[in-house]
Amino acid sequence: MDTRNLPLDWSLWQVFVAVAETGSLSAAARQLGQSQPTLGRQVRRLEDETGLTLFARQPRGLDLTEHGRALLPAARRMADASGEIRLAMAGESRDLAGTLRITASEIVAFHHLPPILARLRAAAPEMNIVLLPTDTTENLLFREADIAIRMYRSDQLDIVTRQIGVLPIGTYAATSYLDRRGRPKGPEALLEHDLIGFERSDLILRSMRDMGLPVTRDDFALRCDDQLTYWELVRAGNGIGFAQKAVARRTPEVEELFPDLPIPPLPVWLAAHETLRRTPRVALAWRILQEGLAPILDPQG
Repeated sequence: MDTRNLPLDWSLWQVFVAVAETGSLSAAARQLGQSQPTLGRQVRRLEDETGLTLFARQPRGLDLTEHGRALLPAARRMADASGEIRLAMAGESRDLAGTLRITASEIVAFHHLPPILARLRAAAPEMNIVLLPTDTTENLLFREADIAIRMYRSDQLDIVTRQIGVLPIGTYAATSYLDRRGRPKGPEALLEHDLIGFERSDLILRSMRDMGLPVTRDDFALRCDDQLTYWELVRAGNGIGFAQKAVARRTPEVEELFPDLPIPPLPVWLAAHETLRRTPRVALAWRILQEGLAPILDPQG
């Protein structure tokens, strides 16, 4: 192979790294915000230009070939350098115009952010906003998002974080369910009811065990990991579940059980890359997000 003719289109190598790390075109397409056919064409173009087969097509995705594995470390370094250049360029911006990418959990994005983003749009109508509702982590280092609202503190060295409070959590059931099954007299009676939990996440399991309730996944009559669907299951009367108090307060058909039950709240952090934190777009969004979320948060302990 004549390395002098290797393609230097960084976008092709970014696609190569994404496909290599996710193992499929569909997953890489979701990560990069492009279509699967577009990524497929870019992979074929990269293979044509290098003269190498980089991926072996398997029934469940794509595996790196020996050539692909050999090129991956250098491609990752190229992707890192590309990300640093984009961050440096963005950090020089002194203008509110342009695109701002905000990521948050699906629950926060759906229930809390729309009116806050309306305030941001009113303050900076020249700004284009991309909202990324996801319960997975968007990479701030590579500008998959510019600012993140997270329920944990980032441990990446170049990320600036600030805890702005905690979201109180409560125990809830629809009035229709409670009228049908009766209201539990105490927390220990929860095990006699239909409980709604998560399938893969152990968050509810750990919280209930911390309350002295020895539950397993089999104790959940219904399980769902999608947060928005989970709350609709509670609201429709499928059983007893757990939710942010700020969401439940806007849902008149549910009742809170055991308001004094000490359920660990969810910490809420704002995060942004240190290069972008003081740029006008991110600084304005940071302030308006913090002010807009304050009414639903308890002060951090």
